[in-house]
Amino acid sequence: MREFEKVSGKNKGSIILFALSTCVWCKKTKKLLEELNVGYSYIDMDLIDEDVKDKFLNQLKQWNPSCSYPTLVINDKDCIVGFDEEKIRKVLK
Repeated sequence: MREFEKVSGKNKGSIILFALSTCVWCKKTKKLLEELNVGYSYIDMDLIDEDVKDKFLNQLKQWNPSCSYPTLVINDKDCIVGFDEEKIRKVLK
């Protein structure tokens, strides 16, 4: 069973990324977070076991009912869908 992978960096609160391992925009989001030296957790939805996929899909649907990627949830209050570098930088400054 896979859980969220943690990436170390500055603590800016709870930052969770729902991604796909093959998605270029998801990779850009991860790269940006690493450039900003922000600690975050992520899950590559295409790599998780079928038996736990529903659990993570339900979490994702709370923020992004269309379940598109990347979906970045910041401190359980902000949600950025898609790669929006300007918005990510603004929220995490």
